[in-house]
Amino acid sequence: MSTVQLPTTSTATTAATTASTTASTATAAPTPAATRTGTRALLACLVVAAPLWAVVSLTQAACREGFDITRHPLSALSNGSLGWLQIGNFLLAGLLTAVGASGLRRVMRGTPGGTWAPRLVRLSGLGMAAAGVFVMDPADGFPAGTPAGPPATLGPGSYGHMAAGSITFTALIAACYVLGRHFSRAGRRGPAAASRVAGTALLLGDGWAMGGGPAGTATLAVGAITAMLWVSVVAARARRTT
Repeated sequence: MSTVQLPTTSTATTAATTASTTASTATAAPTPAATRTGTRALLACLVVAAPLWAVVSLTQAACREGFDITRHPLSALSNGSLGWLQIGNFLLAGLLTAVGASGLRRVMRGTPGGTWAPRLVRLSGLGMAAAGVFVMDPADGFPAGTPAGPPATLGPGSYGHMAAGSITFTALIAACYVLGRHFSRAGRRGPAAASRVAGTALLLGDGWAMGGGPAGTATLAVGAITAMLWVSVVAARARRTT
C-alpha cells in the first residue's frame, strides 16, 4: 500500500512564501508598455530642454535694452530686473536635461557609448542648473546703466558661474563626441558626423570666446546652442523608435 507524504510545515511555509513573492513581483513589475511610456516621457524632457533654453535666451537677447550678443554672453541676461527669466531658464532647462538623460540611458543601454553619453548629458544639465544659481556680475554696459568694461572685481557669483559653465561645456562637448562614436560603431555615418560637428562647434566657439576673439560671446552662443540642439535631436529620434 503506497503512502502519501504531506509537506512539512517548513516546506509548506517556503512554498507559500515563494508563491506570495512571485505574485507580488508579477504585480509590481512594470509592463513593457508602461516602460516604453516612461522612457518616452523621459526623452521628451531632453527633447524640449535645448529649444526652450535657446528660444527664451535669444528672445531676451533681441528685446532687452543694452544687450549686445557680440559683447555680452547669454548668461548676462540673468542680471537686471528681468534677470529672473534667464535664471529660471537655466534652472528649468538644466533639470529637464538631467532628468531626460535617464531616458537616453535606457535606449542606449548595452551599446557603445551607452554608459558615458547619458552620464555626460546629465552632468551638462546639472551644470546648467548650477549656472542658474550662480549669477555673473553686471559688466560692459549691461544691464543698462552698468559702466563699460569688465567689473573691477569679480564676486562669488561670477566664479561660481564660470565653474558651472566650464563643467557644462566640457560635459556637452564630450557627450557629442561619445555620441559620434556610438553612431559610427552602428554604421550611421550621418549622425556620427553631425555629433562630431556639434561638439567641435562648441569647442571652437568656447575656445574663441575664452581667447578674447572678436564677437566671442556670439560664437560661444552658436556653439552651445548647436551642441544642445543636437542632443535634443538625438533624443527625438530615439523617442520615435521607442
